[in-house]
Formats: sequence, C-alpha cells, structure tokens
Amino acid sequence: MGTGKQRWRIISFNKYPLKHHPPYPKEFICPISKSLMADPIIISSGHTFERNCVHACKSLSFTPILPDGSLPNFSTIIPNKALKSTIFNWCSSSHIDPPQPLDFLSAQNLVRSLMAAQNPQKFREQMHSSKNCDVMNRFIESVTQLNSVSSHISGRSYHHQSSRPVHAAMQASQGDYSGHGTTYSSGQATHGSYSRHSDYSCSMSSEESVGPTSGSATPLPLPTRPFCCSSSSSSEMETINHNSCEEDELIVKLKSSQVFEQEEAVISLRKLTRTREETRFHLCTLRLLSALRCTITSRYASVQVNSVAALVNISLENRNKVKIVRSGIVPPLIDVLKGGFPESQEHAAGALFSLALDDQNKTAIGVLGALPPLLHSLRSESERTRHDSALALYYLSLVQSNRAKLVKLGAVQLLLGMVRSMGPMTGRILLILCNMAGSLEGRGALLDGGAVECFVGMLRKGEFDGESNIRQSCVTALYGLSHGGLRFKGLAKEAAAEELLITIEEMGSKRAKDKVKRILEVLREKDEEEEEVDWEELLNSDEDTNSP
Repeated sequence: MGTGKQRWRIISFNKYPLKHHPPYPKEFICPISKSLMADPIIISSGHTFERNCVHACKSLSFTPILPDGSLPNFSTIIPNKALKSTIFNWCSSSHIDPPQPLDFLSAQNLVRSLMAAQNPQKFREQMHSSKNCDVMNRFIESVTQLNSVSSHISGRSYHHQSSRPVHAAMQASQGDYSGHGTTYSSGQATHGSYSRHSDYSCSMSSEESVGPTSGSATPLPLPTRPFCCSSSSSSEMETINHNSCEEDELIVKLKSSQVFEQEEAVISLRKLTRTREETRFHLCTLRLLSALRCTITSRYASVQVNSVAALVNISLENRNKVKIVRSGIVPPLIDVLKGGFPESQEHAAGALFSLALDDQNKTAIGVLGALPPLLHSLRSESERTRHDSALALYYLSLVQSNRAKLVKLGAVQLLLGMVRSMGPMTGRILLILCNMAGSLEGRGALLDGGAVECFVGMLRKGEFDGESNIRQSCVTALYGLSHGGLRFKGLAKEAAAEELLITIEEMGSKRAKDKVKRILEVLREKDEEEEEVDWEELLNSDEDTNSP
C-alpha cells in the first residue's frame, strides 16, 4: 500500500497537473530583458524595447549589440501602443497574467549584466562611476548630445542657449505643498498662506526671455517655488541631528512590501522636509531618492500623493535640484502627471516647475518628455496644476531646444487660443509666447497663427485695465515678432498697429516706450525692394504686354 508520503505524492501528481503556457511570440520579447514587454517603445533604428531598458542604456551611455549584430539608435523614442495592445490581448486569450512594467533599477542591473558580457572595460568604468553615486550624470550629458544630434538631422544646428540666471529671487523660504489657494491681482500671484511675504518675485522679465532684446529689466512677479506651499514660522525651524540612522529607517520602510509602512515613511518624510531646510539637503541622497522613485508611481493614493509632495519639499532646496533630476526621478514624475491621482498631478506639476528653475535641468527635462503632459495640464480642472504647469513651461521655454520642441508639438496655436479667451492665466501664457517669439521657429509659428492681430487687438481693446504686466508682455511679444522682416511689417500694417503703437509711445511706461520706438523704426524702414519697385506699375505693364 505504501507510506503516507508516497500516497501524497501520487495524489498530488494526479490532482494538480502542471500547466504549460504557449511559447511567447518573438516580437513580444524585449531584446534586453528577454521578457514580455509591458511598455514597448520604438526607437529611431526601428527596434522595439521595454521603455526602462532604453532609459537604462542611455543612463549608462551603453549601446548594446543585438542578436542580429545590429546597433540600436536611441535618439528618438516613440510609444508602440499597437504592440502593447496586441501583447495584452494575447495574454488575455492565452490566460496569462499581463506583464508588469520593469522598474528602472532592475533595467539598469540587466543592462549592466549585458555590458559586462559585451564590453567589460565599459562595465568597469560604470561600476567605478556608480560607486561615486554619479550614474545619472552620464544620462544628462547623453540626452543633451542626442538633442543636439536631432537638431542637426532636422536641418538646423541649435546650440544650447542657457537662460539668464534666475538667482535674484531664489530666496523662497521653507514650505510644504499643503493645498492653499492662489489668486491673481494685477499680474501678481498671492499664495494663500504666505501672502505676507514679498520677496518671491523673479528677476526674469518678459523682455529678457526674448532673444533680440536688450536693456535693463524690471523683476516680474513670478514665484520661484510651486504654488500653495505653506510658509513656516521661526518657531518651527528646529534643528535636528542629521544622521544615517534616520535615513536608513526611512529607506527600509520605503522599500517595504507592506503598504502601511510605505505610507508611514512618505508621510514622515513629507513632515520632516516641510519646514527644515537642512533636513531637505541632508535627506536628498541617491539612496533615498531611489527608494522614493518607486513609491511615486504607487497605485495607492496616499502613498503616491505623499511621495510626490515630499519630493516637492526636497526640491525647494536649490542645492538639491540637479541631484534630483540626475537621480532618474523625472520619468516617474511625468507618468504621474499623465495619469496619476488628481492631487498627485498637482504636486507633479509643482515638482517639475521647481526643478525647471535650475538652468542645468532645463534641457534634460525637455528631452525626457515633460513638455507634452505639461501642455495638456494647462487644461486641467485643477487651478494649481494649470498654474504650475504654465510656470514650468515658461522656465523650460527659456532654452532654445525646448522652444523648437514646443513648435513641433503645436503649442503655439494652443497658447494663442488660451490668450484670446482672456482667462485667468493670460499673463502666464503671454510670458511663454514672449519666449517663443525669441526663436526663428517660434516667430514663424506665431506669425502663421495670427499673433500680430491678436496682440494688437488686445492692446487696442484694453481689456486688461490695471494689468500692466500683460500690456508689457504684448509689447514685448510684438517686439520679438518684429524681427520677422517683411512678413511682420505686412501683418502689422494690416492690423493697423502703427497708430496704436504711436499712442502707447506717448502714454506708456519708459520700458514700453523703448520697445515701441524700436518696433516703429522697423515698420517705417524702407526696404530696397520697396523703394525700387512700383508693384502696381509693374502689374499694369504685364497686362499691356499680354494683351493682343
């Protein structure tokens, strides 16, 4: 009869037969991870990979040799939604659980393993770099180079134009992203709980953002930190003993498989970084940022919301901004902005705005794909999301490469439509358009979109009485467009701009008078063709010649 153990084995074998899933189609497998792709993307060379595998290759500056001997080109990334849908449908019909997205750290480990096999020297260099906590530095450099290469391919070489320093008002005090409202009066932002502070203005004026302009600038009332941050009183500014024990405890909980421990950790981190400047700096380590990166995309609302809010608090410290971007945390932030919980989206927009204040981050944030979701967020139901997205776009558009991307995304027509509606964000949108007018592509798109008629009409109607900043932005934008040559002159004359500008020159502020004077000089210039050719006479002579 046999022993009990033997009988159990027989029963187990007969009652629970092994299940075999059908073989995976080769085109569903990522060449790097060797597993089903959850988020497939197509690159310039036509190959398809898991998204984070591509990001990992870029971050490590590594180009793998594929099984067929070809080399992939990572300069352009396009989501392969059709293949993703096919994979998930196949999993459903095959009764297989759909694949889960590969996290960035796992992808990096896979790429390092591949690098060790294909390029041992490169692998040793990267391991040395990792020990110095500098992995993402290579990624930032690589995306900047890729951006330059893409510009050459498109037919024009765009050199990175660093914006003028934004340091004059980087004195934003401590705060937490806690949910106070924002109102506007005469173009100034008044933040609910810290409205008594008056030093949150930025020294970047609208005319400074337009390339051809010159002259002194008057600070604009632009905040230099996300909206709705609560101010802190001096009594709250306690000093604590910063040590690795506190950081280690937070990291252990952030990496825990228990949701309640993750929630406890992110809430604690948010409180610690709410009012303490030094805490923000000391806790901004790559170890903690790596752990926080995973909780940012949590499917649990409380964990996700508090994770992103804590990141906003950490980013308020100027010394942390570059380190945060280089830690690889921007892609998850973009994912949250695209499809996170509503409150998380508010914080994500604020985080991108805060990080965009640093000149070293502007190009990288644009290359990582933040511009499309920020444009989409301008139509968000949340006021905070709209305003922080607009400010993020303003600072990002100070860089030429991002202006070129915005033109390709069709942003000019969207922004002009919002300006024409004269909504509460008109002032912020006009500042972005002033930046766009400072580039050749931006000027072309603005002239195509009827910007001259729009700005002249706004100045003529005077619908913004008291909003001197909006009036100044309209004049600045027109000045940027005036470098569009004959085309601008024709559109300005059609809109009867000269008479209006003469009135502004007589009654406007000194800055407005200087700008208007230059625009009028452009309109009154006589081109050689205009002086030498009488077009009416020429047309008549053609008719006489052609007549029988």
